[in-house]
Amino acid sequence: MQNFDYQTPTRLIFGKDVIEELPEVMKQFGKRILLSYGSGSIKKIGLYDKVKELLKDYEIYELPDIQPNPKYDPSVLDGVKICKEKNIDVILAVGGGSVLDCTKAIAAGAKYEGDPWDLITYKVKAKEALPIVDIITLAATGSEYDAGGVISRTETNDKTGYSDPLLYPVVSFLDPVYTFSVSKKQTAAGCADAMNHIFEQYFCEDSTLLNDGFMESALKSLMINTKKCLENPEDYTARAEMMLCCTYGCNGIYSLGNSESGWPCHGMEHALSAYYDITHGEGLAIITPRWMKHILNEKTVERFVKYGVNVFGIDEKQDKFAIAEQAIDATYKFFESINIPMHLKDVGIDESRIDEMAKHVAENEGLEEAWAPLLEKDIAEIFRESL
Repeated sequence: MQNFDYQTPTRLIFGKDVIEELPEVMKQFGKRILLSYGSGSIKKIGLYDKVKELLKDYEIYELPDIQPNPKYDPSVLDGVKICKEKNIDVILAVGGGSVLDCTKAIAAGAKYEGDPWDLITYKVKAKEALPIVDIITLAATGSEYDAGGVISRTETNDKTGYSDPLLYPVVSFLDPVYTFSVSKKQTAAGCADAMNHIFEQYFCEDSTLLNDGFMESALKSLMINTKKCLENPEDYTARAEMMLCCTYGCNGIYSLGNSESGWPCHGMEHALSAYYDITHGEGLAIITPRWMKHILNEKTVERFVKYGVNVFGIDEKQDKFAIAEQAIDATYKFFESINIPMHLKDVGIDESRIDEMAKHVAENEGLEEAWAPLLEKDIAEIFRESL
């Protein structure tokens, strides 16, 4: 077991109607609020009006239209500008992980006098940040319980992960009811995203029985409950369990003491969605089984055996490579069963920029140091295998 230093300062308020506690929570941070949100779904489900009603005694400024794969320009830059001009005390992010990722970059940028991109790329370390409160409406990224986010810079085809302990939300409100209206496409993509967060921690050199069991249970829960959510979008129990599985995804709790994997699928998918602006979870679902197949060898096979036996119930008496191949095939078939497009061509990606993207990943993601090392040629092969 590896050494670790772990702290999660985020308060989780989980369950039906917990938003009623919002005024009491917000008053400790100040009166001037930046309300950040996406394309308007929170208005369709009545959450926007509810928030405004609950916070009627506060001074609220708004940053709408934050996109999936949130953009540095305009969203981060616009948010930073508002925070500085209006002397914002606290940011309230209402929406999915993209809204919260963007909000984290804004929170740090609002307290920095230079170009916020300096912080996102670790050129400069943030010294302070505005407090963040969030109300999550999509089970997927786990951004509500971690200190990181991912920001896209369109002009350079960069999609950059950014993490800083200052950016943990101080409070996250999690009401599964607000996920009832999530489309089947986004429900499935959220499941794929969360499953891949677990894969990125599970497939590593050094792990524990405790962590393996936690992650294996979470994978089974996600697969079972996602199908229930797709069959009945208002199944509260299924939505609630799916949401909590996703919440644990990226704050390290699944894998305390494990060695690092390098997060190779995220490293590769960031290029796909930076170049083509595809749905992150779908991109992960497409490349993950191909990555699994590509790295299967004598070093990695035992992890795939454990995964196959404990998650899918594959007969452990078989040849170890047969078990591994069945586990990979079962992963592919699960994603296919929830109607995720399983080829890059299905989401508008062709052969034309494969080599360019592979080079970008190889130069920026450090995957030659991953648990299963990937060079530029490996990345290109995985992309091509995914077409």
